[in-house]
Amino acid sequence: MCSRSRIECALLTMALLVSCSKPAPPQQQVEAAAGQSVIDSQLNPGLMQPISTVDPRAAAYYNNAAAVMAGQRLFQQYNCSGCHSNGGGGMGPDLMDDQWIYGSRLEQIHQTLAQGRPNGMPAWGNKVPDQQLWQLAAYVRSMSLPATINAETGDTPSQLPAPVPPAVDATAGWAPPDDTTNHYGTTLKGP
Repeated sequence: MCSRSRIECALLTMALLVSCSKPAPPQQQVEAAAGQSVIDSQLNPGLMQPISTVDPRAAAYYNNAAAVMAGQRLFQQYNCSGCHSNGGGGMGPDLMDDQWIYGSRLEQIHQTLAQGRPNGMPAWGNKVPDQQLWQLAAYVRSMSLPATINAETGDTPSQLPAPVPPAVDATAGWAPPDDTTNHYGTTLKGP
């Protein structure tokens, strides 16, 4: 009886070891489309990247009222208000002011939605279709436009969003705030 339980124990141990040694499934690799990568900011320490954010896919979402309205619908459907409170801020940042940590260009907002950001913003790139991410980016960008803010009539902001004119994103991208740093560490002013 003792030898039988030893054999059963040995077989069980071998079965467990064999099942644990199966190779993990290969990780799906995401390849960036050539010429479509976006540098959102210079907030990546130690990397020398250009301060350029240009993505030709964004052009279709400027002056596009239908994309902004679709983005507004998606903002509600995906419960973005749960963190951003209809754009006025909550657990997530205010989307109706002119303070953009990772850039205010459509390309930068799209990248924030797709890749997420530290300390709270989840990455939606593998969960939400890319066209919807662009529509959401158009709506989010429209929230801080004077035309959208001036159109508020009730207690709920951003209900009459304006299309995003290309002129609001005329700059090439993010730049360090004045009197702070330049190229990851050259102090312009400070203690």
